[in-house]
Amino acid sequence: MPRKSWREALAAYSSPSTLVLLLLGFAAGLPYMLVFSTLSVWLREAGVARETIGFASLIGLAYAFKWVWSPLLDQWRLPILGRLGRRRSWLVLSQILIAIGLAGMALCDPQTHLTWLISLAVLVAFASATQDIAVDAYRLEIVDNTRQAALAASYMAGYRVAALLATAGALYFAEGFGSTAQLYQHGAWTGTYLLFALLMLPGLLTSLWMREPDVPLQTQLAAARYGFTHQIVSVLVLIVLLVSVPAMFTQFFHTDFASVLRGEASLLDLLLEDRAFLRALLYTILTGLCLSTMGRRGLAPVLTPINDFVVRYRWQAFLLLGLIATYRMSDTVMGVMANVFYIDQGFTKDQIASVSKLFGLVMTLIGAGVGGLLIVRFGIMPILFIGGASAAATNLLFMLLVSMGADLQMLIVTISADNFSAGLATAAFVAYLSSLTNLQFSATQYALLSSIMLLLPRLLGGYSGVVVEKFGYEQFFIITALLGVPTLLLILLQWRRQGPHQANGEAPGTAPEKA
Repeated sequence: MPRKSWREALAAYSSPSTLVLLLLGFAAGLPYMLVFSTLSVWLREAGVARETIGFASLIGLAYAFKWVWSPLLDQWRLPILGRLGRRRSWLVLSQILIAIGLAGMALCDPQTHLTWLISLAVLVAFASATQDIAVDAYRLEIVDNTRQAALAASYMAGYRVAALLATAGALYFAEGFGSTAQLYQHGAWTGTYLLFALLMLPGLLTSLWMREPDVPLQTQLAAARYGFTHQIVSVLVLIVLLVSVPAMFTQFFHTDFASVLRGEASLLDLLLEDRAFLRALLYTILTGLCLSTMGRRGLAPVLTPINDFVVRYRWQAFLLLGLIATYRMSDTVMGVMANVFYIDQGFTKDQIASVSKLFGLVMTLIGAGVGGLLIVRFGIMPILFIGGASAAATNLLFMLLVSMGADLQMLIVTISADNFSAGLATAAFVAYLSSLTNLQFSATQYALLSSIMLLLPRLLGGYSGVVVEKFGYEQFFIITALLGVPTLLLILLQWRRQGPHQANGEAPGTAPEKA
């Protein structure tokens, strides 16, 4: 593929699809924040216990496991709304449910109808996660791989603006309508959430106005190979499997096997008296049923996209999955302790909020925009490498800040560089993930790959506080920077294996040609 000119690269931002993704990004950013941080403030202001607020945060599992029901969006056409097309119909349905859910939340006072409020928040979270799946699938299918980063940058811009509006803006509206920490007024929060329910209208109108991606009919038919009942069974079997496996190991851990080893009890005693052992056996049976021939047959709608990925890339699938799992590790692990570090350095909360919201937001959007432009100009792999290298290298700026104390100018430089590199890396990574997906399973495969992206960094991030306590901040930032080295080696290895045309925007064994 010949290298494009700068004019052609800039033209990637002038297509109608860019505006569509900007508005869809805005629609995606609103509900996410309204059922998390903003809802937590509302609940606390209403006098809800912290423990209850903590449990309410489990609503976020809808976003973590959205890949479970993503095959439905690939393989089942909605009745009536299905006339709009495979992607638009799911977008319209999810956006209508989000608006209804937000309006319903607005009418529920947590002091008297907390259960209803949380239930509606769960509805909004699942509908919002479904909208995310549909938007990603639409973006994958509407343009080719080289323009994916430009659409991702546009989507990110809309998402970040909406997120800011749904957090700081929502608190401002609630305060302006009359609810404060000293005097709670349910009516103020009602007005705020009804306003944001109305703000879903631009996204809904966009979904009705935009064109359906021109995916070949044979590709759509190949994707829709399973009936609705089979797909529902697949989702249920997968949910049981996801619950039973960790529960099985947990119950075995709590079983008193030590008494058996000491000769104080027999396995029969465990079976008759140890409830943990009984529960472990139950979960073992459920796991076995899910992994049996019948269970695997039921899981076919989920396993087929995974099998397609492995067949297309063969042994390279492991290399690709390693790259995906580690690409955002450096900045994600560091980010867990970032705000704690700012406080320990002596910065005030106002300084942190002002710098992160102003410089952080602007530089993230600029980084994403530059990433989209550079990928169209130079191809995916070079910018993927630069994004990974810069995301790791900027951690060293935090190391320099350790010895400088509460230096506000250095904080501005550090956050600006960190957010710029994060925006650049995200745009490159979205384009790369997009190039790996098969249009027959675009929703399912992208949801799975993006989930893998966050799994290992989140697990390691849980130990970030332990590392800081043992080695200190300076060594912690060096370690997180070094976490980016394996990813860079994997990128170089993959880049070397690809031909010039692949490095410019295609992956090996690439999916059917995008419209």
